Amino acid sequence: MPYDTELPRPFVRSRDRRMLAGVCGAVAEYFDIDVNIVRVATLAAAFASFGTVALIYLAAWMLVPEA
Repeated sequence: MPYDTELPRPFVRSRDRRMLAGVCGAVAEYFDIDVNIVRVATLAAAFASFGTVALIYLAAWMLVPEA
C-alpha cells in the first residue's frame, strides 16, 4: 500500500504478519525489516528486562489499533 511521503505512516497492528497480536509485525512493517528479527529481539529484551518489555508489548496490544 503506497503512502504519501509528506504524511507520517500509520502505526497499526499487522493482520498479515501476526503470530500473537500483530505488534511485532507492526514494528517490522513500520521499519521495513524482517518480522523474525523483531520477534527474536523482543523475546531477548523481555528476558533481559525481567518482563518489562513483555508489559510494553501487552500495552501496545491494547492501545495500538488494528489495521
